[in-house]
Amino acid sequence: MKGKDKIMPIKPLISFDKLLRYYDDLEHSEDRILATRAKEILKAQKPYPELRDGFQDVALLEKHKDVISLILQDSFSPILGTNEIKAASLPYYDIFFNSSKRFQKIINEAGPGFEPKIRNQEEGMDYIMGCIVILNFYYGFHLDFSRPFFYDIPDAKGVMHHYRILYNADFLELIPTEKAKEIEQEDVDELLENPNDVKLWMEKIPPESFTSKGFVISNMFDVTAEHSISEIKSELIASDKRGSDNFMSDLQETFRSFFKLPNINVGFVTYNSKEDQFEPVYGKGISSYILNGQDAKICNEALCQYSYSKLIKDNTYFAIADVSKYHEKSGGMDPYGSLEKQGIKSAIFAPIAFNGELLGVLEVVSTERNVLNGVNAKKLDDVMPYIVSAVVRSKVEEENLIDAIIQNECTSVHSSVYWRFQEEAKYFIKDQLEGRQPSFKEIVFKDVYPLYGQIDIKDSSKARNKAIQRDLMIQLSQINDILEKVLKENKLPIYEELMFRVDNHLESIKEMLYTNSEQAIFDFVKEEIVPVFNHLKKTDNDMAKYILAYESNIDMGTESYYDHRKNYDESVMLINKKLASVIDKKQEVAQEMFPHYFERYKTDGVEHNMYIGASISGKQDFNSLYLNNLRLWQLQVMCEMENTHYALKPELSVPLDATSLILVYNTSLSIRFRMDEKQFDVDGTYNARYEVIKKRIDKSFVKGTNERLTQTGKMSIVYSQKKDELEYLRYIKFLKSKGYFTDTIEIVELEGLQGVSGLKAIRAEILYKSDKTPEKTYTYEDLMETLKD
Repeated sequence: MKGKDKIMPIKPLISFDKLLRYYDDLEHSEDRILATRAKEILKAQKPYPELRDGFQDVALLEKHKDVISLILQDSFSPILGTNEIKAASLPYYDIFFNSSKRFQKIINEAGPGFEPKIRNQEEGMDYIMGCIVILNFYYGFHLDFSRPFFYDIPDAKGVMHHYRILYNADFLELIPTEKAKEIEQEDVDELLENPNDVKLWMEKIPPESFTSKGFVISNMFDVTAEHSISEIKSELIASDKRGSDNFMSDLQETFRSFFKLPNINVGFVTYNSKEDQFEPVYGKGISSYILNGQDAKICNEALCQYSYSKLIKDNTYFAIADVSKYHEKSGGMDPYGSLEKQGIKSAIFAPIAFNGELLGVLEVVSTERNVLNGVNAKKLDDVMPYIVSAVVRSKVEEENLIDAIIQNECTSVHSSVYWRFQEEAKYFIKDQLEGRQPSFKEIVFKDVYPLYGQIDIKDSSKARNKAIQRDLMIQLSQINDILEKVLKENKLPIYEELMFRVDNHLESIKEMLYTNSEQAIFDFVKEEIVPVFNHLKKTDNDMAKYILAYESNIDMGTESYYDHRKNYDESVMLINKKLASVIDKKQEVAQEMFPHYFERYKTDGVEHNMYIGASISGKQDFNSLYLNNLRLWQLQVMCEMENTHYALKPELSVPLDATSLILVYNTSLSIRFRMDEKQFDVDGTYNARYEVIKKRIDKSFVKGTNERLTQTGKMSIVYSQKKDELEYLRYIKFLKSKGYFTDTIEIVELEGLQGVSGLKAIRAEILYKSDKTPEKTYTYEDLMETLKD
């Protein structure tokens, strides 16, 4: 028997005994026609007792197929055989015989060797389902095991059809063997508590403990349309599916089954009502045939007047049965021209609208003429509600994602403290629902320990001013060159006076760029030079060429020469981007160690604030160990950021240096979220001392000298208490063993800042690695020499 090695609680025996017993009774019927029919069937079977006794050799089905066909003729009316999809079968073994003509045709069109298999039969579930049949029909328990069974069978064109199976088991009986056991309610209770434990089910109802004598009739119904609708609903609404690599290919296949057409494709396009334009859906494999690869398309340009009216204004289907025909009629205008280029011959565009607002368009296209048309477009009525639901849900998800990005990029509500904002929002909603005046109370975290660090671009103001100075000198020189040419041709004193003023400006910035120089020169050029140049462009063709060449170097954004400044800005931007990405990535790991508030911001370099304490961690117990751990983590990450900067330096247009600083503050403080500024700040007058130190410390000097605290190649750690000094010396010693620092360490006192005194600092020399020789480490001076080579 096919599948004879399959372990099941029921041993199958093909038999027609139970059916034939009906004919035994009908043989003595008073209805002469029925009696004659029964005698004919019983006479045909009589020479073959195995048809009553039962057999397992499926070869006998072929041997006795004519007799079996006669026995089953009343159950399989030949008159209905071309319409009904049915066959005699053995459940769980995929054995079919005496199939109707339509079922045979379906199997033949599926291709040679195709064998229908029940969909989604999990391993071991056949055995358990067989046990449930025994418990219900032999032992008399009432377990609900009804579930739909389906066959998935492709047609001759390769389109997948789906057939629901209904079993008629009237001609099947269960007979216990010697292996059968007594089953009590407590056994059933244990089985129900372990629905997937196949070993337990085998223990209670052993393999082949029953014989199924007879056969079942499988009645099948084509439910492709209903199944496709269900699949479309599932694929569109399930967010996990929409993000998968197979989403679009699965959806295409489902739509092919739905329309019963093998060569159709599906696309989507969204509608931007503000711009009245179509835009692509950003997702894996999702394309648009209206856009045809473009990022956006104005609706009036993407559609003809009729299709625009149907889709945009009326929100109704627009079907094109023959694209080529309308392409010729319209003179190649869109959408026909665009579809024709893509080889599309027929199409249906269905508006996705919600509450009268157009959200997008579903595109169903085919490479065959007339297969998509206004008639089968109506089929979409059954699936459009699910498509609309999915699009509405996607818009909500997109809005939530946008909010999340804004929250992440533009505000300071960090994930570690988000729970507290959620709590306050719930109170706000509660007050609102209960009719009270809602108010979002200020959020305060008490007794938290601050950590501050910065990597600053060294002498950034000087570098910026130098870049501006060079650009201004180039711009003024070019203006002077043009004025000289003008003066040669037109001896007007006003041109000479303008040159005199240009020279004065050049002289004023030759040595140094003063605070007001840039604005003064900008105003001079805008108010005095630009009007003259505009006049000359209109009146002097020769001069116009020189002026246009000058203007081509003027940046539209700054309205001035922007070359050296651009190099500086791009270098700073690249440094900030790289350094921020390092600490952001490392921060994710630090949050897993223990939750804490974190914010970083870009200036001329990257600064960060962290706060850690019991009030932030919520239910997690806080211990000073976690503060010490975060301090060590910060020190290590700052060294890695230094390495990142100097690995990047050779790629910079302006080779900028960086200095690093950490501020150690051993007293806990409170932070409050300022609703007007949308950020956290220290709370209270006493705690304000911390902010004063933080803002002024990078400009401090070593006591009794003109030497700045921060230096290239050194990590500066500012503190005020001896125990902080010992703690960080311990960390430096540990990190030195891991190749982060050299033995060069110094402790210095700092000049008093306004309102702050008694600060000291550790300066530890950092070790660097070079991409050229990653196995070696370098001091700052050695690294600079290496980078020169």
